[in-house]
Amino acid sequence: MKKTYHPLTNPEEIIPLLNKISVFGSLRNNQLHVLLKLFKLVKYEENEFIYKRGEASSHIYIIKQGEVKMMIDNEGVFLELISFGQGDCFGETSVIGIQCHSSSAKAVKPTELIVIEPHDLLNIFETDKEVFGILILNIARETARRLHQSNEALVRYITSRTST
Repeated sequence: MKKTYHPLTNPEEIIPLLNKISVFGSLRNNQLHVLLKLFKLVKYEENEFIYKRGEASSHIYIIKQGEVKMMIDNEGVFLELISFGQGDCFGETSVIGIQCHSSSAKAVKPTELIVIEPHDLLNIFETDKEVFGILILNIARETARRLHQSNEALVRYITSRTST
């Protein structure tokens, strides 16, 4: 089902939330206001998929309220990878990498997401290179952190399997 995206009714209320998200770290308030104009709000019901593995990336998502689980489908059985809550950001790696999603995202309970579309990122590139540069650097750092965590989890898994 096609979702309806709405402009933020009170963009100022999400500045404290954005200040806690590493992807938006180092941005001054006037720079955050550049982004506030581009953000939209979308709602998902409990157990509704936000996207499925293999689908084209369409947004960077910020959880305003609710919970989202990332999972992979292994022959019809969904394996949970990670759970995200209020203030977490996801989908940014697929958008920046111009890749299809490598996992599925599902709302665990009624969830409100703040989203930004890839064409809006290109608009930022055209209008404010400093904000764009900070965003891309922050996304790269967050991606590197998550890759490191994934590698550590993989090493722990392999070690536990070989020691038994």
